Amino acid sequence: MSVKVKICGITNVPDALAAVEAGADALGFVFHAPSPRHVSLRAAAGIIRQLPSSVVKVGVFVNAEPDLVARAAGECGLSLLQFHGEESPEYCLQFGGMSMKAFRIRDAESLKMLSRYRTDAWLLDAYAPDKAGGTGATFNWNLAVEAKKYGRLIYLAGGLTPEIVARAVKRVQPYAVDVSSGVEAEPGKKDPAKLKAFIKAAKMEAGEKAEE
Repeated sequence: MSVKVKICGITNVPDALAAVEAGADALGFVFHAPSPRHVSLRAAAGIIRQLPSSVVKVGVFVNAEPDLVARAAGECGLSLLQFHGEESPEYCLQFGGMSMKAFRIRDAESLKMLSRYRTDAWLLDAYAPDKAGGTGATFNWNLAVEAKKYGRLIYLAGGLTPEIVARAVKRVQPYAVDVSSGVEAEPGKKDPAKLKAFIKAAKMEAGEKAEE
């Protein structure tokens, strides 16, 4: 089965459509004001209205008030809620739809938290003391391989670029790969050529594995 590709940090219609045209399976919208990729609910809803129904629309939240999450899910028609802060297991499951908890992986100790979260998927990102995500840094992919044993869909993130994503897919064989800064021209603005190269590299590697 081909790996899924999620392009995160979408802030405008041209980037969204370019990602979809390049083969993205999911797009992420960041509802966290400090992020350079932040979008308002109104802006995200406007972008999402122009997307095919087949594309998974992911809302990204960091320690958000539950009311904001509920409003975003309803007003934007989100398919998946991604929680990237210090949210509790109970918090993540209260909204009723599909959910994904993100974990910033530093070492093997970081994996001990995973099994507490019964979300539909887990996103594994690199740890940085001053950022909740979008660090542009990788982490030890052996830990992602270990995380797969816990029985949840794994989204692999953290410093992925068109140059290394094929190696990541080959090593980890995740359900999906997630990229933001690795396909940007600048924070909040995607580079169409990088989008195409990233998605092609990820899916080509996954396709080759499926044929073996």
